[in-house]
Amino acid sequence: MSAPSPPPSPSRPSRTVAVPAALAVLAVLLVAVGAYGLGRASDGFTVREITVGGVPLTEVRAAPAGTQRRPAVVVAHGFAGSARLMRPIADTVARTGAVALLLDFAGHGASPGRLGGTGRDGSEGTLAADLDVAVAHLRGLPDVDPERISLVGHSMGAGAVTRWAAEHPEIARTVAISLPDADDAPAGRPTGLLLVVGGAEFPDFRRAAEEAAGRDGGAGRRLVRVPGVEHISVLFAPRTHAELVGWLAPGAPGDARPAARLVPAGLLLLGLGLGFVPLATVLLGRRRPDPPARPARSAPPGRSAARGVVVATAAAGLGALAAPVLPTTRLPLAVGGYLTGFLLVTGLLLGLAGRRWRSAMPPPAGHPGTTRSVVAAGLLTGYAVLAVALPIHLGLTSALPVGARWWLLPVVAAGSLVFLAGAERASGGHVGRHALVGLVAVVALTGSAAVGLAPGFVLLVVPLFALLVAGQVAWAAVLRRAGAPHWVPPVVGAALLAWPVATTLPLT
Repeated sequence: MSAPSPPPSPSRPSRTVAVPAALAVLAVLLVAVGAYGLGRASDGFTVREITVGGVPLTEVRAAPAGTQRRPAVVVAHGFAGSARLMRPIADTVARTGAVALLLDFAGHGASPGRLGGTGRDGSEGTLAADLDVAVAHLRGLPDVDPERISLVGHSMGAGAVTRWAAEHPEIARTVAISLPDADDAPAGRPTGLLLVVGGAEFPDFRRAAEEAAGRDGGAGRRLVRVPGVEHISVLFAPRTHAELVGWLAPGAPGDARPAARLVPAGLLLLGLGLGFVPLATVLLGRRRPDPPARPARSAPPGRSAARGVVVATAAAGLGALAAPVLPTTRLPLAVGGYLTGFLLVTGLLLGLAGRRWRSAMPPPAGHPGTTRSVVAAGLLTGYAVLAVALPIHLGLTSALPVGARWWLLPVVAAGSLVFLAGAERASGGHVGRHALVGLVAVVALTGSAAVGLAPGFVLLVVPLFALLVAGQVAWAAVLRRAGAPHWVPPVVGAALLAWPVATTLPLT
């Protein structure tokens, strides 16, 4: 008589359920830690936000305002920056006992105005007028000593504060971080000038700082090279903050915490990014599509990949050539007009060439249905906006639309949608080919700026664009795996790509 068989062991959860559940738990933890860190970053500061003469101003103090006079520092951001980007600098200044005043230049951050002119320096007159307002406001505060006002600026803001201080010898000290042009600091003016430049910045910035520091034999000037940082990360380097304190407030406590907002914002961004996986799985029904059927006469993988490189390169190259002459260049969004035109043309060409690289994509197996797909796409698009805008706005720079940005946002989103739809069709829904299209687009943008087809500032925007494209590629793979129709990844990805572009680039 055979022995009775053991009772069946309880089945373990399938991988398709366990992985999203684990990611959901991890996402919640990361979001909670990031939110807590961002909440604590302002502990010990008194912040007052006002608008004077159309210029948004933010006062930052490490102690409440009183009757005792103290030094003050105006902190100015660079092109496509904002007061929020410079908040770590303001916190460091405030901890020395000074009043720090942040401003949003016209066309930036919370300012609905327009920055006259284009390019890295924008309109010198507009910048100077905004600095007039900021300094005059500081001089009128009861707790500020009008004889002890200093200026700090980054990139475009470095040029603006240096020029302003050169015309106003009463300014106590000036700090120029990543000065774009040595002519902004002529010989003998301004006095008391600290020049800070990152060791990994573009050569033009390093040359400008070195030339400006060497004038007058370096009298009253100091040059600091911060190794290992580039144009943006120089703002968060501990060495930058230490040198700034030593120049503006010798002997003051140097309690700098430049990453107090950056790190928790990064955790929040990562948590929200991972949270997309379980959300998409739930909304689309935890369905995994079958792999697309290969056409009977499809080319070998190696030949298909080579053909894909040629198709993507041709589309992106023609997009880069056409973008400067398209009507989109007249959009009042610096760099954004060129980028929108590039995305439109490249996307259209990719869509037209898609059937040559890859046959029309079959519908995914386990289709969740039209109504469910539309609802899921709407919810996931809203989530995409939240996932990118919230961490950027709270921990890096201003990411809320104001003024003309409200109508520019759908225009940029339309260009992004066309590009992503073309990439989806050309890649046939394959992750590797989709990533290849994104990589070629990034290279094409970089090359167009290097040869002068695109505005030079594109070179500084490309890293952000590359990160956004990489995020869209990953999320598109998640949506395909969950069984989403082929139109859903471009719709959701367009929000992810367009929101930072439309809300951070300057209005012109």
